[in-house]
Amino acid sequence: MTAHTGVAVHVAGVGDAGCVATLLRAFNAEFNTPAPELDTLTRRLAGMLASPHAAAVLARGAEGPVGFALLTLRPSPYYEGPVAMLEELYVAPALRGRGIGTRMMAVVHEVVAAAGGGEIQINVDEVDTGARRFYERIGFTNVEVGQDYRMLCYIKEL
Repeated sequence: MTAHTGVAVHVAGVGDAGCVATLLRAFNAEFNTPAPELDTLTRRLAGMLASPHAAAVLARGAEGPVGFALLTLRPSPYYEGPVAMLEELYVAPALRGRGIGTRMMAVVHEVVAAAGGGEIQINVDEVDTGARRFYERIGFTNVEVGQDYRMLCYIKEL
């Protein structure tokens, strides 16, 4: 656990699923994105956090949870360990720019390294220049840079 400016950052447990779900709904509301009901998200996140294939990092201030990172881990033939996908990273709007996201990402790196992970991936909206600058500042590389193609993400809901 790391603490700075009154905010502690730690790996979330199954008991933190409700906090993560509440923050995820706030994140989705901020961007007008539909989300399942809180009880559904809490149940699903609890199941994810109970498995070795997912983890969450939680940031807590004096008033309660203020941010989270959610990642999934999947096997890969390219590494001995898993590839991690950073599914979500959120800091409450009033607390952005204070290093909380950077500290959560440091714990994410520790979690992935402890799992023997070989790579962390994240999808970022092309127009979200702030997020892109953040990830590049902490060492992520846009695979499109310097290549003759753009990597596209295709989705099909079932």
